[in-house]
Amino acid sequence: MAPEPRPNAAGHLDDDDYPAYTMGRAAELIGSTPAFLRSLGEARLITPLRSGGGHRRYSRYQLRIAARARELVDQGTPIDAACRIIILEDQLEEALRLNDELRRHEGRPDRHTGS
Repeated sequence: MAPEPRPNAAGHLDDDDYPAYTMGRAAELIGSTPAFLRSLGEARLITPLRSGGGHRRYSRYQLRIAARARELVDQGTPIDAACRIIILEDQLEEALRLNDELRRHEGRPDRHTGS
């Protein structure tokens, strides 16, 4: 039996959900520490995937969320409150997207363009 082909990471370059970043690199990219990323995981704001060796891996989408959390914490918001704010922001964005989609489906004007 032939060995299974190894996934081509280059095929995931445009995938926001692909867990491409190690904890150290992710922390560096958002100007934080690995401990901060772990605290976001403990707060269940982001759940990193694990590599075959058990190491945390983060996607670009997760890094954007972590960067937003870092911004709020840097402004003095407690981490648990920052996580709740981000969850609510995400829920609002999704609700607005669904509302726009329903309006377009019903032939009503879009709330952003009026058309």
